[in-house]
Amino acid sequence: MKVVTGVVGNDIHVVANRLMELSLNARGYEVFNLGVNTHLEEFFDAVVETGANILLISSLNGEAEGWSREVKALKSKYKNLDDLIMMIGGNLAVGRGDAEEIERKYKNYGFDLVCHQIDLNTGLDWLEEFIEKRKTQ
Repeated sequence: MKVVTGVVGNDIHVVANRLMELSLNARGYEVFNLGVNTHLEEFFDAVVETGANILLISSLNGEAEGWSREVKALKSKYKNLDDLIMMIGGNLAVGRGDAEEIERKYKNYGFDLVCHQIDLNTGLDWLEEFIEKRKTQ
């Protein structure tokens, strides 16, 4: 499967981004890494260009929410993305926050999987479980 990944907005966490790429490659995914400081439009453009099945956005500085509010509206402007798996992970809030509330909020923004302060391997396990469940539906 093809994955477009990168770090959204004004976030420059290069090391975490590289670890995501390495972990995805190790699990057999074809990865298109957009790097850091990536705007939402760039993610969706890359999904269309590459034919990716998965969009995995990360944020470690907690500012993803400001960017993520536009995900659903932006996704609707692109054709043929109904089956795109949308995932976000990292530190998804500035300061403290209730994990269940944060997850609900991001799912409302249009993400299928939300991994707030979840370790990378657990998040990728969730992704694989989600893919398997989708295959059986």
